[in-house]
Amino acid sequence: MEQDNLIRFASRMDYLPPYLFGMINKMKMDKRRNGDDVIDLGMGNPMDPTPDAVIEKLVNVAQDPKSHRYPESSGLPNLKKEVAKYYDRHYNIALDADKETYFTIGSKEGISHLCLAIMGPGDCVLVPAPAFPIHIYASVIAGANVMRIPLEPENGFLDRIIKVCEACYPSPKVLMLNYPHNPTGVVTDKAFFQEIVTLAKR
Repeated sequence: MEQDNLIRFASRMDYLPPYLFGMINKMKMDKRRNGDDVIDLGMGNPMDPTPDAVIEKLVNVAQDPKSHRYPESSGLPNLKKEVAKYYDRHYNIALDADKETYFTIGSKEGISHLCLAIMGPGDCVLVPAPAFPIHIYASVIAGANVMRIPLEPENGFLDRIIKVCEACYPSPKVLMLNYPHNPTGVVTDKAFFQEIVTLAKR
């Protein structure tokens, strides 16, 4: 009897939904194969060329021998200080540059690492529906249970969040929010965030 030597995926992979942009790309390809004229309003890839000044700076940095080594794992110290200064200057928020500023390759990597750091099996995370895909994928990979809260055309999203938080046991550990909301583009006001902070402190 032939032994099955295939690597078996972890069970968490069974709970990952299909990748949204992969599905959209397939739909676009199918339409184009059928001769349809497709206007691509998908991923926000830049269409304009990168400014010359940015390219020149990248070239200069790449040619600097100091750039040919691994950087600090938590970020360049001077950059961390500048980020802390920016928050102090623009938002009147005092950050500890060493302990409260971190850098990742991109937002998706940052969200994934954050979920792995604070979530685990049995934790509940609330995610708007629709949502940017990484909010769901990162939560599932971390082992959390994802509960979708519909974003309806009418108001009431905050009320739905409050009702879910009151009804769930154990209480949700994380609420994923991003504004302007991706993918709808909806914005909200300061009062909404104040209510969310009050809810989180209960």
